[in-house]
Amino acid sequence: MTVRLRAHHLLCVLTYVGKGYNSDFVFNLDGIASRLSDGEDVQIVEGPDDICAPLLERGDGHCLADRVRWRDRIAQGQVASALGCPVATGDTLTLGAVRLANLRSAYTTQRVSGACGGCQWRSLCATVAENGYRDVRLIAKSSTPTKCWET
Repeated sequence: MTVRLRAHHLLCVLTYVGKGYNSDFVFNLDGIASRLSDGEDVQIVEGPDDICAPLLERGDGHCLADRVRWRDRIAQGQVASALGCPVATGDTLTLGAVRLANLRSAYTTQRVSGACGGCQWRSLCATVAENGYRDVRLIAKSSTPTKCWET
């Protein structure tokens, strides 16, 4: 299987430590973090993704807002720059150890945090990064393929 993520959620999973909007959201994101840790691929999607599901089920449509699509556009460009690969809807990748370390390094140095402006979780994520990503739920167990993207 493949985890469907919008581009800015690539940034969210970097610092996820088990906190979220509600218990359903946390349960879902714990499962996604576990699947990604086990090496499941990520497919970049436009619009609501596997992380958004519990919010949409409860009638919270903030993931449909223009500001969220703006975050995706910013994240696509910054993630592409950090990885040295294009990032587009439909692309598939594995967040192995090397790729995850590269993205976390870019997040720590704020090269990929532009999409986080105005996000209510920004200060928590910054603290997680400042603490060396201690207690994060996504821990890659494999290395990363050398190819940019698998299609």
